[in-house]
Amino acid sequence: MSVAGHFERVALIGFGLIGGSIARAAKLQGVAGEIITTARSEKTRARVAELGIVDRVVASNAEAVKEADLVILCIPVGACGPVAAEIAPHLKPGAVVSDVGSVKGAIVRDMAPHLPANVHFVPAHPVAGTENSGPDSGFAELFINRWCILTPPDGVDAGAIDHLRAFWAALGAKVEIMTPDHHDRVLAITSHLPHLIAYTIVGTADELAQVTESEVIKFSAGGFRDFTRIAASDPTMWRDIFLSNKDAVLDMLGTFTEDLSKLTRAIRRGDGEALFDHFTRTRAIRRGIVDIGQDSAAPDFGRPLPQIKKP
Repeated sequence: MSVAGHFERVALIGFGLIGGSIARAAKLQGVAGEIITTARSEKTRARVAELGIVDRVVASNAEAVKEADLVILCIPVGACGPVAAEIAPHLKPGAVVSDVGSVKGAIVRDMAPHLPANVHFVPAHPVAGTENSGPDSGFAELFINRWCILTPPDGVDAGAIDHLRAFWAALGAKVEIMTPDHHDRVLAITSHLPHLIAYTIVGTADELAQVTESEVIKFSAGGFRDFTRIAASDPTMWRDIFLSNKDAVLDMLGTFTEDLSKLTRAIRRGDGEALFDHFTRTRAIRRGIVDIGQDSAAPDFGRPLPQIKKP
């Protein structure tokens, strides 16, 4: 009896945190008969083979996707268009082609024109991650109780969407479907802008001449430590995200700048009531995030794996 969401052959283009976590979780949950992956460097390919997580590691993206039933691009957003063009002639008819990028409008724009009509293009964004990267950074529990957003273009086969939804659900994710543009606006405020702020604050602290680097590290409070964790994320990935989703990010950044100006004026005027009201409202938002299970004291690594479902 097959497992819901099972694909006989899965090709992962790229094997970092997300690709490595997909491979580990898919193997444990029995939703991939065979997993083939690529990695850019010979050193990385050797390390992936040494880890023994996948069935085959190959140097060519074209070789990886041959006869694959599910192809997932686990690479920076800016590389997805060229790779789609590279693999297009080698895709199996009926294959599901997806990705894991944090921007979806650009993915649809850059990938869709290259893909043949006989494959099913279902972009995806697992909203999960850590600041770590590389083949050793992944872990099977990464997606448990995290959202995975699917953004299929108009006209995509419903069966293919359901199949990919079941695949991600088997890895532990909660799956939502929305349009690419709506996704990009939502993620601009919930993910992209916070990363931009984190990069800015950490950079500002580094530039303050009166505070040495050792003092910044020595006296880091919890808030600054959280910012440094976010700012340690992969620079290539985040460069591509900001360039690919610049309109939504700039829109949200404008709103944020206006709100920051209001707080600046309140501090300058000594308006404690305005500050208290603002902090009370934002505290309630934080409690709401915890209440719906999107954050907890439990670490991501070591969370219990979901029970797989069999039809």
